[in-house]
Amino acid sequence: MSCGDLLGIHPTELKFPFELKKQSSCSLQLTNKTDQYVAFKVKTTNPKKYCVRPNTGIILPGTTCDVTVTMQAQKEAPPDMQCKDKFLLQSVTVNFGATTKDITTEMFNKDAGKVVEEFKLRVIYIPANPPSPVPEGSEEGLSPRASMQDGSHNNGAVFDAATRLADEPKERSSEALSLISKLNEEKASAIQQSHKLRNELELLRKEVSRSRAGGFSVMSVVLIGLVGLMIGYFIQKL
Repeated sequence: MSCGDLLGIHPTELKFPFELKKQSSCSLQLTNKTDQYVAFKVKTTNPKKYCVRPNTGIILPGTTCDVTVTMQAQKEAPPDMQCKDKFLLQSVTVNFGATTKDITTEMFNKDAGKVVEEFKLRVIYIPANPPSPVPEGSEEGLSPRASMQDGSHNNGAVFDAATRLADEPKERSSEALSLISKLNEEKASAIQQSHKLRNELELLRKEVSRSRAGGFSVMSVVLIGLVGLMIGYFIQKL
């Protein structure tokens, strides 16, 4: 806010959002810093381009007044968006009870002994539609680090799948080895039983041979036959 003796002015610059073929407005707040009635008047170097409401008024002690400045639609932008237009705000103390109807041009003439404060305001154009930043996480604005992280994630998934596929043959191979080991054990057991039966058969034959001189019993013949059948059975399993 400006530090005049009569009025406080905010802002001290008139900033207009600029867009071709569209009106634009900004506000100005005036505050009476005295215990007297203060009259004000707003002038511009380009009155056809701007509309000021109100352009004159009376501000009571300790109160504020809002002034709206509207810029007409422009067909072209100035070079480098630089504006040379200026505004002049004049203020002067008036009699108590004065109204806007009592304001005259002569009030703001710098006669002898009359204090007329003047404050100049410059105009600034602001682009109405500045380019928006690329949102985070979008494909175009994806950082290299984020891309690498995503790639690492995908590579990890592929590696896991490949590991599962590689483990499946291993599991099947383990089952096959277990089955083969079991069959080998059964085969070894059968061979052992076969050798045992062969030994028993050999003993029976020897006994039969020894008993041929005195004859042999029917039971011995039956036992020899059973042992032979069992040997044949185990040989078939092998």
